[in-house]
Amino acid sequence: MAASRYRRFLRLCEEWPVEETKQQRDLGAVLRQRVAQAFREGENTPISDPEACDQMYESLVRIHTNFYKNKYPRLKDTTFTGVTVEDCRMILATDILKQMEDMKKGTWKRLREKFSAKKPEEDSK
Repeated sequence: MAASRYRRFLRLCEEWPVEETKQQRDLGAVLRQRVAQAFREGENTPISDPEACDQMYESLVRIHTNFYKNKYPRLKDTTFTGVTVEDCRMILATDILKQMEDMKKGTWKRLREKFSAKKPEEDSK
């Protein structure tokens, strides 16, 4: 029975998209890592709690298939602020978040990094 559970999780990992814009914060990548950790021995991995395993799989399938999004459709595809889904994706992209982090730095720190001969990583050592 563990073999069929393992195959179902592998199939889910193959279907789950990887978002390149969310480096190190992608749910698909985390899912792949967790499945690899949980099934270290592949199909021969003993499962201590099969019910919890099946429940986790079903929950992930509901997320992947947008079950609740389809069950409870929204009237508008915006938030209360008027931001669309595409705007949210763009804002949450890793490159944009890095730019925002740079903007948060104080003027003195930016000037010091700009004119310093050392790399910023060396400053913190």
